[in-house]
Amino acid sequence: MAQKTTPKQSRAEDPSFAQAVQNYEAGLRAMQEHKFDKARGYLQKVVSGAAKDLADRAAVHLSACNQQLERTTNQFKSPEEHYDYAISLLNLGDYVSAREHLEDLAKQVPKADYVAYGLAALNCLTGHIEDALKNLDQAIRQNPALRFQARNDSDFQNLVEDPRFTELLYPDPGEEFPADVSNRII
Repeated sequence: MAQKTTPKQSRAEDPSFAQAVQNYEAGLRAMQEHKFDKARGYLQKVVSGAAKDLADRAAVHLSACNQQLERTTNQFKSPEEHYDYAISLLNLGDYVSAREHLEDLAKQVPKADYVAYGLAALNCLTGHIEDALKNLDQAIRQNPALRFQARNDSDFQNLVEDPRFTELLYPDPGEEFPADVSNRII
C-alpha cells in the first residue's frame, strides 16, 4: 500500500524564512550605509532564527558590525577630535552622519560653542534656517569671537540675505547680545 505524502512547503514559501531573508537583506543594506547599530538589530534577529545556514552568514556580518561599533566608540580621544571628524563628514556632504555625530557631541559637551557652531553650519547647509539661526546665536553667546568667523564662512551663504543673520553678526554698538533673533519677525 502506497503512503500518501503531503507536499512540504518550499523554503521560499515559508513565512519565517522569508522574514529572515528580509532581515538579512535589511542588515546588509544598513551595513553598506555604515549604520552598524541598525544592521546589528536586523542581523541579531536572523542569528536567533530557525534558518541555520542564513544564521551562520548573518553571524559573520554581525561580528563585523560589532567590531565597527566598538571601533567608532573608542575612536576619538577628545570631543575636539570627534568634532573634527563630524566636520570632515559635513565637508564631504555626508550630512546625515555629520548630524548624528554633532548631536552626540551636543549631548556629551552641551556647553561647547564649537558644537553649536557646527550644528548651525549643518542646519544652514541643509535648509533648516530657523535651527541654524538658533544654534549660531547660541554659539556666539558662548564665544563672541565666532561672530567674526561666521562672517567669512561660506557654509552660511544661505543666510546672507536674512536680516536676522546680519543682526547676529553685526549687532548695534553697545548691544553685545541682541534678544534671541531666531524668534523675531521681520
